[in-house]
Amino acid sequence: MREVLAELRTWWEQDRPIGMGTVVATFRSAPRPPGASMLVGPDGEAVGSVSGGCVEGAVYELAEEVVADGTPRLERYGISDDDAFAVGLTCGGILDVYVEKVDRQTFPELGDVADDVEAGRPIAVATVVDHPDPSWVGRRMFVRPDDTRGSVGSARADAAVADDARGLLAQGRNATLGYGPDGERRGEGMRVFVWAFAPAPRMLVFGAIDFAAAVARVGAFLGYHVTVCDARPVFATASRFPAADEVVVSWPHKYLRAEIEAGRVDERTVACVLTHDPKFDVPLLEVALGEADLAYVGAMGSRRTHEDREARLREVGLTEDQIARLSSPIGLDLGARTPEETAVSIAAEIIAARWGGSGERLRGTDGRIHRELPAELRDGAPAEPPPG
Repeated sequence: MREVLAELRTWWEQDRPIGMGTVVATFRSAPRPPGASMLVGPDGEAVGSVSGGCVEGAVYELAEEVVADGTPRLERYGISDDDAFAVGLTCGGILDVYVEKVDRQTFPELGDVADDVEAGRPIAVATVVDHPDPSWVGRRMFVRPDDTRGSVGSARADAAVADDARGLLAQGRNATLGYGPDGERRGEGMRVFVWAFAPAPRMLVFGAIDFAAAVARVGAFLGYHVTVCDARPVFATASRFPAADEVVVSWPHKYLRAEIEAGRVDERTVACVLTHDPKFDVPLLEVALGEADLAYVGAMGSRRTHEDREARLREVGLTEDQIARLSSPIGLDLGARTPEETAVSIAAEIIAARWGGSGERLRGTDGRIHRELPAELRDGAPAEPPPG
């Protein structure tokens, strides 16, 4: 929903009904992740995407039906042996798409949700997308870190969904949750999709050099909230890093420790150490590897610099396991030369680390392009779709 929220809110404020289809679960090589949404506007406009083009026509027609009759639907789209190109995904994936009518009557809280999302305040929206009792379908809860409103149908189900939604909110991850009909942990029948609107993950770029400007641009493109930090005020200026959300003049290790203590760094945060100067690198990496649980820590430098850096980190007391978390020399082997190419190399390594990619050329690999994720990263769906 996030990528179509502006258009959705505009039509909602005009009280004009909209059809909205949302990917709630994916299987195999599905092209769009859970949470991707497509709108069918009041004048027939199509905004957004659920599959990159494969099934948009079918979702469009279903959305028009749902707006007309007001009944939400959960539809599965995938390969069809008889007619693979009609409404199927030619990539071989399978999508579950929930289609609903959105207006002031069906979603009166949308304005408040949009306000929270735009202000960067964390909120999770939990919607019942499947249930043996049709009257439960479409019910919603709104879960904030310290507040819960709405109901998915019963006190027992509300308690279970609220706990799980807060966990997803902390991770910044959308997912479909499965329960028994009354919210039982062991059971099936009720499926609840959770949009977790967490603030953007952070990218911390240390070292105000030309490579940092390129990394900041790529980081912003990938959706990170980018901070550039350097102790030298003559180099750490906003005019040199227009793509960064903020530029901080501080000793890097002091800044990172203060951010950790303030709770502004989490397991989604990535750090790119581009200073390749021991007086900056070693104290900073001592904090990044020894005091924080970051998604990625990479450091720039030659192999000789890397070997010297590792020796210095051992001298300050880091363990071999902690040092092994360091990606150095930073980036994947793309043969990069320019700052922009190097930034792509770094971004590629961050993406591979997040999703478990190998960094190899796809033409030289076998099997699925979108590999099965570890259970802790899977977006609420089993490796194979349930029957039916």
